[in-house]
Amino acid sequence: MIGFRMVLSLSLGASWLVSAAPVTFNRDIRPILAKNCFSCHGQDEKKRKAKLRLDLPEGALTPVKGAAAIVPGNLDQSEMWIRIITDDADELMPPVDSRKSLSAEEKETLKLWIEQGAKYEKHWAFIKPKKHRVPKVAANPIDAFLQQRLTKEGLKPAPVANPETLIRRIHLDLTGLPPSLKEVDEFLRDKSSNAVEKLINQLMKRQTYGEHMARYWLDLARYADTHGLHLDNERSMWPYRDWVIRAFNQNLPFDEFTRWQLAGDLIPKPTMDQKIASGFNRCNVSTGEGGSITAEWIYRNAVDRTSTAVEVWMGLTAGCAVCHDHKFDPLSAREYYSMYSFFHSAADPALDGNKIDTPPVIKVPQPGDEERLAELTTKIKKVDQRLVQAVAKIEYTDPAELKNPPKPTTKEKVWIEDGLPAKATRQGNKEWKTVSKPEPVLSGSKAFVLEANGLEQLVIGGANPPLVVKKGMKLFAHVYLDTLNPPKQIMLQFYSGNWEQRAYWGENKITWGKEGTASRRRIGELPETGKWVRLEVDVAQVGLKPGANINGWAYTHFDGKAYWDKSGAEVTTDPAKDPALSWKSWKAQKETDRDKDLTDALRKRFKSKDPVKWSETEEEELRQHWLSNTYAGAKEALGPIKTEKTKLIAEQETIRKNTAVTFIMADLPKPRQSHVMIRGQYNLPGEKVNRNVPAFLPPLPTKPKNRDYNRLDFANWLVDGQHPLTARVAVNRIWQQFFGVGLVKTSADFGTQGELPSHPELLDWLALQFAEDGWDIQQLISRIMTSHAYQQSSTVNRSLLEIDPENRLLARGPRHRLDAEILRDQALYLSGLMVNKVGGRGVMPYQPPNIWEPVGFASSNTRNYKQGKGEDLYRRSIYTFLKRTAPAPFMASFDAPNREQSCSVRGRTNTPMQALQLMNDIQHVEAARNLAQRIIEESGKKENERIKWAWRVVTSRWPTKEEAQILQTTLNKYYARFKQDQESAKKLIDFGESKPDPNLRTEELAAWTLIANLLLNLDEVVNKN
Repeated sequence: MIGFRMVLSLSLGASWLVSAAPVTFNRDIRPILAKNCFSCHGQDEKKRKAKLRLDLPEGALTPVKGAAAIVPGNLDQSEMWIRIITDDADELMPPVDSRKSLSAEEKETLKLWIEQGAKYEKHWAFIKPKKHRVPKVAANPIDAFLQQRLTKEGLKPAPVANPETLIRRIHLDLTGLPPSLKEVDEFLRDKSSNAVEKLINQLMKRQTYGEHMARYWLDLARYADTHGLHLDNERSMWPYRDWVIRAFNQNLPFDEFTRWQLAGDLIPKPTMDQKIASGFNRCNVSTGEGGSITAEWIYRNAVDRTSTAVEVWMGLTAGCAVCHDHKFDPLSAREYYSMYSFFHSAADPALDGNKIDTPPVIKVPQPGDEERLAELTTKIKKVDQRLVQAVAKIEYTDPAELKNPPKPTTKEKVWIEDGLPAKATRQGNKEWKTVSKPEPVLSGSKAFVLEANGLEQLVIGGANPPLVVKKGMKLFAHVYLDTLNPPKQIMLQFYSGNWEQRAYWGENKITWGKEGTASRRRIGELPETGKWVRLEVDVAQVGLKPGANINGWAYTHFDGKAYWDKSGAEVTTDPAKDPALSWKSWKAQKETDRDKDLTDALRKRFKSKDPVKWSETEEEELRQHWLSNTYAGAKEALGPIKTEKTKLIAEQETIRKNTAVTFIMADLPKPRQSHVMIRGQYNLPGEKVNRNVPAFLPPLPTKPKNRDYNRLDFANWLVDGQHPLTARVAVNRIWQQFFGVGLVKTSADFGTQGELPSHPELLDWLALQFAEDGWDIQQLISRIMTSHAYQQSSTVNRSLLEIDPENRLLARGPRHRLDAEILRDQALYLSGLMVNKVGGRGVMPYQPPNIWEPVGFASSNTRNYKQGKGEDLYRRSIYTFLKRTAPAPFMASFDAPNREQSCSVRGRTNTPMQALQLMNDIQHVEAARNLAQRIIEESGKKENERIKWAWRVVTSRWPTKEEAQILQTTLNKYYARFKQDQESAKKLIDFGESKPDPNLRTEELAAWTLIANLLLNLDEVVNKN
């Protein structure tokens, strides 16, 4: 890899070689040595050949046995040069078997460098940025640095892009969505000098800004909705995704953004958001596969977190030092494992258990839930106050204390007579037959009759309201056994969650349940035949407890004929002895019975305390509780208030039940001892290491007296303003986001194998200014977007394309294909189908059926893809459920990562599959159909008006006369086709779950659908221009 200046100059004819311009180590020499020499003569001592280092001057310039690899100014004495130009294959460097060779240009560069004194430089990225003087050639410092370089290269910046192109570019870059026609017109009308700045500020206040910005960060964070290995089960991480969106919308400063994610859990008294943010560390791939080794996964998790943190914030390939010293960068294995030690004591289990909520986790209320819970708590307190006031007004006299206590009373509830209970349905396959007089009828006008041959029954279920069991309740039914054909056994069954409540009379022919238990309780002999007999069952005999609900009832025979009538329940109440009516009676109960009516706190306080030992205050407290919660006579006074409280509590419980959980970071109380792991093997610990940072970077501050360094110290070190990499890496990624490539092209590698910055002075100025501005992301973005470099036209001519094919000099505006999410979201937005719901669990839009099954284990909860319905199909792509082992095809086709590891930059391929997807995928065809409906219904009556409106909606500009004519001709062809083929037209417009407007003619809508599809596939539309 050779320096950028050299690449450019060679393309201009290598004129600088002729003039022998100064050769610099970082720009011109280090890339050559890194590519060809450092693997054998670099940082890694164990792999170093001939004990020679070429990455440091003391290694290259120091004579060994009378000879030095490099003698500044003297080619004839420089052993390296002699080996480079030799004809002896055994002496040649690089060696023949290395399969590396130097080009003529590279040899000439090395020659000039040695002749000019062979001056070494510390790698540029490891030196603290220097704030260079801004050239006085443009108002915006970005333009000043860029235009100074363009002038040196004999180039000029392009003119500003036309307003229609510019507004579309700005909208796509800030929100991931195109502008509406209204927004285009408003921008065109604004002739003020700060129109662009105003637009930027407006868009940064939208929810869509955070949704779009978060997408880039989630690539870095390796965020996904599944664990990633083996079963690849679902994990609940989406609150972290939603937090990232909020952080960008709140413009959280980047230094805080860093601290919260690396160590939010270690911030004193961390907020909910700070804990959620720490989930960055938990986004790594994990497994719960049987046979996995705990020690191995403790190690692998820590390695992932270390390498990811270093790549994301320092832009270095630290993972290369896991097995040995880094071959190119000055990072030893010992230094790597010193950073690893910060993450080695994480409290999450080594194996995820295939759970959705692998600890540590926290519960995360939905937006607005916390406020609603607080509101409900306040309302409940007020209801409790009203209860206290209502209880105080109760004039209670204990019936047990009266001279003449009231007599017991019996209340009977008939549940089944001529008809069935409310909402009850007949079940089973036996027909319910009724008889009228003169057949046996006890009460009312009808009775039910069952004539059985073996085991048969009449069953009802689903009664609502149910029959509520009360203490001392007896269940009854009236039966008339046929004299000539009596049953051998009759049984009553009661459904309360199940049918395990049975009572029977007669022989033991029916074997359901266990004899002698509530599931099969014998009450007595068969009743007398030829007369009505009342059967009674005490609820306790069949295991039914007070408060239980009876929803079903069954009359069961073994053989014979019987009539059934008037069934239900009765309760006899003795006020003087009923604990629900008599305070004295309640006190006299066993402690276990009293405890049923007490709260946990009261049970704990009065445990094993006899009522005679209660103080007056204690007794009054319990009496008030009894009156409020147990006393049956207060039902009329307290019932409505209690019902109100019950509803409030139920709403609270529902909110809490629906509360999400999310993974967070936490450390073990006792840290693990870390070691250099020999050859990167989890079970080969070598030298012990402590938490620290690499020696080639600034040191950590003085260690606190009362503890070891922790992740918060590590995070603070990254953003303390002294670190040479953090700000550079951050601004480079944001630059990459807007221009398609960073000032440093290798945004994941700022090390010696990475590319040099195209504009080093500009990169340093932006990095230092970013920190000075309080790490304000929006201010940095605004500075970039208000520059001429960003706003200039992307139009390119052949000459400029040959000179600067990658647009590294930025003599023209940025132009590149849109990312996967933007392509889908743009189609949804333009069609009018997009649903703007914010946050929540990932949704399942259209995907091919069974797409997960080939990679899914049978027991995986993500084995079968269950497509969503309704609005889930039309939400923004950032909310799509991301399964690591089978990412959504619309993402994978357009180069989105599977998030198994951090991704600093996506590739941009150009394949036939992409075209096929945009033209034929159900999501895009449905979007085209809906856009067609908009064209017909919103634009005008004439076809030429519709064509212009459609073109402008999609591209933000008016079509040329030629473009409009092409569309008209194409539309005519589609009309003619679909008039002749109504069946195909109907198939086309029926794509997707949303329904076409039935008021539109089929052939018209189909023709415009293909026009809309064509527009959505224009090169101008699938690219940012």
